[in-house]
Amino acid sequence: MKIEKIQVLKGPNIWSIRRRKLIQMRLDLEEVEHLPTNKIEGFRENLERLIPSLITHRCSEGVEGGFFQRVEMGTWMGHVIEHIALEIQTLAGMDAGFGRTRETKTPGIYNVVFSYIEENSGVYAAEQSVEMAQCLINGQDYDVNLCVQTLREMRERERLGPSTGSIVEEAVARNIPWIRLGKNSLVQLGYGVHQQRFQATITGKTSSIAVDIACNKELTKKMLDDAAIPVPTGDLVSDEENLQRVINKIGYPIVLKPLDGNHGKGASINVKDWETAKEGLIHAQNYGPRVIVEKYITGYDFRVLVINHKMTAAARRVPAHIVGDGEMTIMELITKENLDPRRGYGHENVLTEILVDKDTNELLEKLNYTLENIPQRGEIVYLKSTANLSTGGTSIDVTDLIHPENVTMCERISKIVGLDVCGIDIMAENLTQPLKESGGAILEVNAAPGFRMHLAPSEGLPRNVAAPVVDMLYPPGKPFRIPIIAVTGTNGKTTTTRLIAHIVKNNGYRVGFTTSDGIYIQSTMLTKGDTTGPISAEFILKDPTVEFAVLETARGGILRSGLGYSYCDIGVLTNIKEDHLGMNDIHNLKDLTKVKRVVLDAVKKDGWCVLNADDEYSMRLMPDLDSKIALFSLDENNPHIVKFAKEGKITCVYEEGFVTIKRGDWKIRIAKANNIPITMEGKARFMISNVLAASLATYLHGFEIEDIANSMRTFIPSAILTPGRLNIFKFKKFHVLIDFAHNPAGYEAIEDYLKNVDATKKIGIISGVGDRRDEDIKECGKIAGRMFDYIIIRNEKHLRGRTEEDINGLIISGIHESGRDVSYESIPKEIEALKHAMSMAEEGTFITALSDVVSNAIDLVQEYQNKEILEEGKIN
Repeated sequence: MKIEKIQVLKGPNIWSIRRRKLIQMRLDLEEVEHLPTNKIEGFRENLERLIPSLITHRCSEGVEGGFFQRVEMGTWMGHVIEHIALEIQTLAGMDAGFGRTRETKTPGIYNVVFSYIEENSGVYAAEQSVEMAQCLINGQDYDVNLCVQTLREMRERERLGPSTGSIVEEAVARNIPWIRLGKNSLVQLGYGVHQQRFQATITGKTSSIAVDIACNKELTKKMLDDAAIPVPTGDLVSDEENLQRVINKIGYPIVLKPLDGNHGKGASINVKDWETAKEGLIHAQNYGPRVIVEKYITGYDFRVLVINHKMTAAARRVPAHIVGDGEMTIMELITKENLDPRRGYGHENVLTEILVDKDTNELLEKLNYTLENIPQRGEIVYLKSTANLSTGGTSIDVTDLIHPENVTMCERISKIVGLDVCGIDIMAENLTQPLKESGGAILEVNAAPGFRMHLAPSEGLPRNVAAPVVDMLYPPGKPFRIPIIAVTGTNGKTTTTRLIAHIVKNNGYRVGFTTSDGIYIQSTMLTKGDTTGPISAEFILKDPTVEFAVLETARGGILRSGLGYSYCDIGVLTNIKEDHLGMNDIHNLKDLTKVKRVVLDAVKKDGWCVLNADDEYSMRLMPDLDSKIALFSLDENNPHIVKFAKEGKITCVYEEGFVTIKRGDWKIRIAKANNIPITMEGKARFMISNVLAASLATYLHGFEIEDIANSMRTFIPSAILTPGRLNIFKFKKFHVLIDFAHNPAGYEAIEDYLKNVDATKKIGIISGVGDRRDEDIKECGKIAGRMFDYIIIRNEKHLRGRTEEDINGLIISGIHESGRDVSYESIPKEIEALKHAMSMAEEGTFITALSDVVSNAIDLVQEYQNKEILEEGKIN
């Protein structure tokens, strides 16, 4: 077997709109295609022995063990690999769940699709599932435990921490979109101007001064002391002399901790003698030269969480420990404790496994214990010096027990320090009494408190502490999305996108839009190139200045990664025509329709799908779409338009020379087509179709008819505003048209326009595109033969695996099939072909260059234009 390709889908895709995180593996079964599982001796038994938990997979049988039944009956290896990939992720703490395996139109090659939780882990699961299946086929051993452990470690490196993850989950539950910024825990909620950012539990609203105060434990302590809040007595030291001075003043027991430490690092607690104190000083100075020495406060370790200056949760934290039974050793008791199903590797479960480390050994040494000692029955042996959950500690929720005075005090502390999310560490016998009565004290104030102890306490009620964070970032009524209009289709996408963006900008929005020639904000190109995929969409949605997004969405990006947004407000489908067929398992228009409809399926329920009523395959989608539908057509009497009118629905049509919105039978005329520059005085019908789509989409969003009309009249076609889209350059004797048309439908649109162009001679510069089907290249040649009097065949810049002779032969064959006796010649380089066409132009000649490298052709023509202007100036 051979993996041909692994793709990571991150947004709505052809397999699922709801399940956005999918691995798509293109797998060539090779000789295994002829070996279903029931033909491989012992396969089912060996698979069950290797991964017995697969018994839970119900498969299509619908019962536990259903998958093994399928294996026994005989199923294809791609199906087995799908289930293995899902199960090894589940065993590693990532319950993925969704899978599909489908054979492509190429025999023996399958698309194996399954969901993932973490991207790199998903890719690794794909690779290892194939390797595992191959080992089973060959009768070789495979270490599944090593594979699962590797996946666990990868998961821990990739995943968001429990605190960050809980905020993201709460946002998702509220339908707030999120984007991970980089590889760490920095996250963006919302889109564009409405975004909010947070990292761990520090939000974009967190004061940097407050963080500095919290990180300076001595300053925090002084500010709290000045505010009559109880804190331990102590001082700051940096050498043994000062350490002795402080101990003489406050007495034993003491606590030593680095001034700039966190998570208990470098701390020594309950120190009762000078030698241990000196060791604690050295240990703390590994994290910084200045060390806090405080009186050790007896009692329990509590954490109070305050969010937006309101007490949210409180927990008692207990360090990792074991309880003796008088029979088992400390090591045996640790092993037993780690068997608790609540404990897991890293953050995969409520509790973390207890690992024996230096801290553990030092604590045992103080008790004159080793791991081989047997504690007495009921004896508690602490294994960590701090109560952090990440080192195996546990937590007990005490939120409902905290005294009102302590609540008020904690809320005061959050305001004194200035933190919007604040963790307050308290040592006290209890929180049911005011601290001044219990003798407790505030030990620390934390600027990035962990949420895990509150989200999933070992005892007591779990608290959804992420909810008040999201409430703070997005109070009721505050928007978190920006409007998104997505444009897809075969032809006309870029022009329609630019038209919509122009209307949006003219209505006062700061618009970001993506096209096949670049990413723009307002009128400024920020990135050049084909930017119609999910990365480009995300670029716009991450920009904090963008108020409205218009996103050209092409098939390539959808197939590679899915959509770059969760859903859009309006989805526009310009048309579905033959283009790029025969690639990426897209062999016919039905396949292509499945790809394009992803954009329409991603339209929100109360949003709009804008469809071309003149396009057969677009109309086939109507019964399956969940959102509202509006149609546009060049023919007011189109049967679909007539039906919509009878039903009182909204359409946009070209009637009696006008671009018109219809609501039922009522007509609202926007403008006369020949007054809209992009339509070339109404001669370019395909441009009128783009105008209809853009007008309808913006009308549905809520823009006024007059504003749409004014915007249409000011959208002037040019090499700057619409590069490669019907760009006409006028010379004294001839005209040059440059257009990006590259498929039969595009050629037909140019042919329709040229019928309305008066010219003494029409010269065409064309080429075949290497990644099209033979019949498509030949059809382009045939259409060229019909519309041009003379043809120059040039070579495509990217042959995509074909030869020049092959492509040109198909074009010439098509020219001959046009039924006209058309002269042609071949000039390999586009620039030379264009120069030659202009040199042979006579009075009244109209040259059309159908170019794949628009910028090069435009630059050359503009250079010639400038020369002509200069020469005329000299003569005058």
